Amino acid sequence: MTAVQFQRGLTMVAQREPQHMTVDEWRELERTSHDIKHEYIDGQVYAMSGGSLAHGRIGSNTVRTLEDALATAGNRCDVYNSDVAVRLSPRRYTYPDASVTCDERDRSAPDKTDVQAPCVIVEVLSDSTEAYDRGRKFGLYRACPTVQEYVLVATKYQAVEVYRRTPQGWAIYQSYGPGNDIELTSLGVRFPLAALYKNAGVVEAMEDLEGEV
Repeated sequence: MTAVQFQRGLTMVAQREPQHMTVDEWRELERTSHDIKHEYIDGQVYAMSGGSLAHGRIGSNTVRTLEDALATAGNRCDVYNSDVAVRLSPRRYTYPDASVTCDERDRSAPDKTDVQAPCVIVEVLSDSTEAYDRGRKFGLYRACPTVQEYVLVATKYQAVEVYRRTPQGWAIYQSYGPGNDIELTSLGVRFPLAALYKNAGVVEAMEDLEGEV
């Protein structure tokens, strides 16, 4: 992600240090900036970089797969893609690749622009964001009391990791590979890992990569 500076709605200039904003200023930036979305973390704004074709395909597959799994389970939850911001706290808003909310406050608020109570967050990894998704961003999601499961989806080969909140903290981790079904216990759903990689052109295993060191 690249930090940006906001100058009274006129320009956005890349900077080494992010510009401090109020939440209202950030919302105005999002309303007027149609090509770039910005995450808001503790008063600082970060522009979101674009992803690869595989990244985009996996993201859309994830939303569709979650919607189908929830419908099959008869679960009245809503799934959103990366166009929708997620509110982690009054001063933290991100744009995950997919988010799920089962909270009535989200269902009954069609005029809202962000999810208020996310329970599952999915991030599709890329070279430029993986360290952030695994590190500081995971910390932001852990600090949000409504988030119950955090899902990381690889793009170089087919692998998914699921982290779960327990009464003792984030104590459960499970990894999935080709041929596995992924379980999200907070939603009561299972679905094949292969569904996330449909038509994405991602190899099944790391040893299938050619020309990689």
